Amino acid sequence: MTLFELLGLLRKHLVLVILLPLATAGVVAVGSIFLPNEYTATTTMYVLSKTDDQQVPLTQSDLSAGQMLTNDVATILRSDRVRHDVAQQFGLESLGGYSLSVTSSTTTRVITLSVTANDPRNAAEVANALVEATSRVATEVMQIEAVNVIDSAKTPTVPSGPRRTLYTAVGFMAGLFAAVAIVVIQDMLDTRIRNGQDVEELVGVPVVGHFPAVERS
Repeated sequence: MTLFELLGLLRKHLVLVILLPLATAGVVAVGSIFLPNEYTATTTMYVLSKTDDQQVPLTQSDLSAGQMLTNDVATILRSDRVRHDVAQQFGLESLGGYSLSVTSSTTTRVITLSVTANDPRNAAEVANALVEATSRVATEVMQIEAVNVIDSAKTPTVPSGPRRTLYTAVGFMAGLFAAVAIVVIQDMLDTRIRNGQDVEELVGVPVVGHFPAVERS
C-alpha cells in the first residue's frame, strides 16, 4: 500500500480518524483529573572531607578521591539504613510512598536530592531528614568531615506532577494510531472487487472495456 492509497483510505474514514483520537484523549484527560497531585522538594549538599582544612595544595589525586567520596555519600543516601532511620523518625514502616532522586556532579562534590510525595510539607521534611541522616551515617563510616547543606528543601507550592498534558497528548496519539490500524486492517480484510483495478490485481489481466450501468425504466 502506497502513501497515496493510505491517505485515500483515511480520507474515506475521516470520521473515525478524527473521533477516535479525540475520544481517547478525552478519556485520558478526564482520568488524569482524578490522579493526586505530586510535589517535589529539592535540597543540595556539599561533601566536606577531612583533608579540606589542611593548608596544602590539592593534587589531582585529591580531587579524584573527593569525587569518589561524593559518589559514596550518594550511595549512602540511597541506602536502606538511611531510609529506615528516616522512616522510623516519621513513624512509618518505610518510605514506599516517597520517590527519591539522587544526582551527583562529575566535577564537583555537590549532591542534589529530590523527594516527590503527594503532600508538599512531607516531601520537604523527608528530604531534609534524609540529608541529616546521611551526614550522620557518612561521618561514622567514612573519612569525611561533614555533609553540609547548601540549600534546605522548601515546601513546594506548585505541583510537579502528574503531567496531565503529556498524558492527554499520548492518549491522542494512541487513538490516532488505533484509528489508522483499524482502517488498514479493515481494508486488508475486505476482499470485494469494486473496480477494474481490483480485477487487474486479482487475475493479472488488463481490463480492456467496461459495461456501463444501465438503469431500468
